[in-house]
Amino acid sequence: MKKQKLLFLIPLLVLLTSCITTKDVRYLQPNENLQLNSEGLVSYENIPKYRITKNDMLKLNIITTPKGDAAQFYSSLNAQQGVSADGGGSFYFSGLNIDEAGYVYILGMGKVKAEGRTTTEIAADIQQKVNENFMPEKAEARVFLEGIRYSFVTDVDGKNFVKVSPRATLSIMEAIAESGGLDRHVDRRNIVVYRMFPEGIKKAQIDLTREDILNSPYFWVQNGDIYMFNTRSRSFYGFGKEPIQTLTTGVSLLTTALSIYLLFSRF
Repeated sequence: MKKQKLLFLIPLLVLLTSCITTKDVRYLQPNENLQLNSEGLVSYENIPKYRITKNDMLKLNIITTPKGDAAQFYSSLNAQQGVSADGGGSFYFSGLNIDEAGYVYILGMGKVKAEGRTTTEIAADIQQKVNENFMPEKAEARVFLEGIRYSFVTDVDGKNFVKVSPRATLSIMEAIAESGGLDRHVDRRNIVVYRMFPEGIKKAQIDLTREDILNSPYFWVQNGDIYMFNTRSRSFYGFGKEPIQTLTTGVSLLTTALSIYLLFSRF
């Protein structure tokens, strides 16, 4: 009789240890390590300043006044053109490539160092060249990335995609919301991030169930980020996905255990 009870108890224990709890799937759970400033706010100082790498594509926007010689120059180049608020020219140069030396070439101004620098720093150098080559204070240079490009990769039955967000800043929670959310079997405590830097690629691990992820620079999506969403190991065996699947697997284990017991009890 004791052996029979033990056989019934084993599947029950497996079921209990295999079930997914709310702590496994709930995002940003309160954590004592969350750092707040004197006003009780999570500081924006943790948003990293993105520095351009060789794989990036830049977009340059030069806004000129109607009488600025830059307007006449770029009109002659047939650059993509719009109209600014004061009736002047607004010229767009998309898809500017970073060469092997880390420079970007701009017609009429030559090469500008881009790799390892922010778009603000690059824009300042271009603005200086604009002032040197054309009428000062008659044209303004603005530099942008063509969006925040990031990838979501899952190992089993997931949503794999590469997306470009037009936003200037994007958090991982916003990126997940835009993708429709994570499946229940994704291990939210073990998200791997591969981040691009001018010097190379850095690997990091984040836990989306902890509120103190808000203090991490990896809470903010950077251009070129790759997010790896791993499946819980128990989900591979039918546990931890949906309640009905867990119940079905448990019943199967119980039936198998009972069959084995009946078979050997005859001897």
